[in-house]
Amino acid sequence: MGRSKIVLSVVSSILSFSIMVLVVIAVLRTGKAAYDLGYRIFTEPAMEEAPGQDVTVKVEEGVSAMELGNLLEEKKLVQSGVLFMLQLTVLDYDDKLKSGTYTLNTSQTAIEMMQVMAEEETEEIAE
Repeated sequence: MGRSKIVLSVVSSILSFSIMVLVVIAVLRTGKAAYDLGYRIFTEPAMEEAPGQDVTVKVEEGVSAMELGNLLEEKKLVQSGVLFMLQLTVLDYDDKLKSGTYTLNTSQTAIEMMQVMAEEETEEIAE
């Protein structure tokens, strides 16, 4: 009877230790994934080095952040439309972008593109 209790205790200890190791591994992997995503939101590089290529993008009135991200991804201006959508939200540009036609460049970062699309329209003064 004593021997079975010892075996049960050892098995229980091994099982508890194994579960703790798995939990630690899961927490570390989740933390690394969260860090990587956060890092990319603020430091995602441009698709190409300067001078890059100019690309015309038409932003329709009422376009969602996800639709805009997908459009920029299709035009090879950003690597990930989902990441662009997250950048818009985190950097608080999601409600600042204006509809219109823009000439963006593949050497611009997503943040630079957001700044261009958020600029207020300027009226040309006739001389």
